[in-house]
Amino acid sequence: MPDPIAPDCELCREDGGAVLWRDGFCRVVLVGDADYPAFCRVVLARHVREMTDLDAAERARLMAVVFAVEAALREHVRPDKMNLASLGNAVPHLHWHVIARFRDDRHFPAPVWAAAQRTRGFRAPVDPARLAAAIASKL
Repeated sequence: MPDPIAPDCELCREDGGAVLWRDGFCRVVLVGDADYPAFCRVVLARHVREMTDLDAAERARLMAVVFAVEAALREHVRPDKMNLASLGNAVPHLHWHVIARFRDDRHFPAPVWAAAQRTRGFRAPVDPARLAAAIASKL
């Protein structure tokens, strides 16, 4: 069984963004990226490295939160595309990136971690209270 908390893990020590929603199982945070103001993470509360470290019910529960965040972002910011990713190469604590993408964002159509395709444009910030309420309504 993985450790509930790993002291050297940044997602065990810190929220990883502004908390929009939380229960005892996971949290949803707004990352705070100026280029991607509708970039959220769904972070498992305990220290686990991989989806297969969870049992089937936990996997389903975590993905239900990921899908609720996606649905809330789609309604709230009306993106051109949604990106979902679970990488964890740099931070091996199970978390999902849920990113609203727009055709005019810096990296589109490439991933947000790729080389920029264009200079930074203006994207209005997301209202965290409204987004939090939208996420809560889906959970």
